[in-house]
Order: sequence, then C-alpha cells, then structure tokens
Amino acid sequence: MTEWAMKPRRYVPDLKRFGALCDGNYMRLHRLRKLEAGGQPVCEFELHRQDQYLGRVRIQVLQVAKFTETLLLEQIHNAGRWLNNPQLTVRVYHDAAMAEVISCYRDRQIAPVNDYPNRFMHHPDEKVQVNSFLADWLDYCLRFGHLPMEHSVWSGEGVD
Repeated sequence: MTEWAMKPRRYVPDLKRFGALCDGNYMRLHRLRKLEAGGQPVCEFELHRQDQYLGRVRIQVLQVAKFTETLLLEQIHNAGRWLNNPQLTVRVYHDAAMAEVISCYRDRQIAPVNDYPNRFMHHPDEKVQVNSFLADWLDYCLRFGHLPMEHSVWSGEGVD
C-alpha cells in the first residue's frame, strides 16, 4: 500500500498525560475552593487584572457522594463580548485526588475517543482538550481571582 492510500491511525489516549492533567486540576480546584469570607466558603469570585474587571466565576456543588462531588463551574459575567462564558461540569474524585470534566455547557457528555470526522466535528482527543482548557482556566482564576466587594471586610476605623 502506498503512503497516500493508508488509513489514518486511530487516536489512542495517553492515560499518563490525562491522569496528570486530572491530578493538576484537582489541586487547582482545591486551592480555589479555599477562598473564604467570614468563615464561609465563597462560591463566587471576581477576576481582576490590576484595576481592570475581567468577569465573575461561580462554583456550584451539584451532587455530593461519599468519595465524589459534581461541580458546575461557570463564568457568569465577563467584561468582553468576544468570549462565550464557559460552563463545565466537573467530577471531583476525592479518593483518587483527581478532577475531570464530564460535560460542557450542561448538554453533552464528552467521549474519551471520537471518530473523525464526526457529526459534531469533535476532535479525536476532545476530552483531553477540554480538561486542558479547565487547567488553563483554573490557573487564570488562581492568578486573577479576588473576593467580590460584598465579601470584603472594611471597617471605618481611623476615618474622620
């Protein structure tokens, strides 16, 4: 068979890479969920770069089980019109210290491997790409995330 007549190789997931990505996402989520105001966990935080408002992110617990949690992470507001507000459903495995995206925009599950081309034009490695996006987004939130103004503690002491 000549080179141009060969069938394309089927995508095979790299489980070590995917596992490392899910481990990292677990640690990033753990750090983000430590945000507290008045001893209570904060489920919303704002994104600011210096004085520029970038948006607001919400973490909502959808389901809790003995060893797992299902979270909805969504950007509920952004400062630009060019960005769709991401909505990711994330399953957190506390016993394995891993977090993986199980659906995007609340309406579909992500297959581990997709044939290509397919009806929805998903990439063969769509699951890895979406979890990589979660890693980048969580890094961004850790870097630019701040408590909303309604949670800030301010006392009028020393003001005349």
